[in-house]
Amino acid sequence: MFFDDTLDLIRSFMEQGGPVLNFIAALTFVMWTLAFERFYYFKSGLRGDIDYAISKWEARSERKSWNARQIRRQLISEAQLKIRSGLPMIKTLVALAPLFGLLGTVTGMIEVFNIMAVTGGGDAKSMAGGVSKATIPTMAGMVAALSGVFADTYVSQIADRESTLLEDHLTTDH
Repeated sequence: MFFDDTLDLIRSFMEQGGPVLNFIAALTFVMWTLAFERFYYFKSGLRGDIDYAISKWEARSERKSWNARQIRRQLISEAQLKIRSGLPMIKTLVALAPLFGLLGTVTGMIEVFNIMAVTGGGDAKSMAGGVSKATIPTMAGMVAALSGVFADTYVSQIADRESTLLEDHLTTDH
């Protein structure tokens, strides 16, 4: 019973927002899927990648030559690629969310203007559907972007911290 009511409310909300709201929902789903993948990687796979780079570096007997510095740079670069994987896509989706919201605003306002042209502009009830199709996607795009900003900031801070720690662990002391 509870789930049926919830699904009906979600379905009604999606219908009020118009077709652009489906794109915002899909964008938000992909954005959070990528963010959760990064969370999972940081909790499970990151340690193995860092340990691999450190063990490979520690296995070297010589660490001061130009070749050794290049190998160090390569190990750091390979680890950073894995650490930062998906972050540009999350940033892109965060930037796209409000733009999809604005697209919903424009399509909703076009519907309002169309109703105004057909009815002569005096029927407020018929314009209400277009207004909701203009405002709901705007709100949804902003909410999606704000939630994505928090996720992106958190994940980026972890990536920066782990990259710096890796560089600190690969010492050239001997």
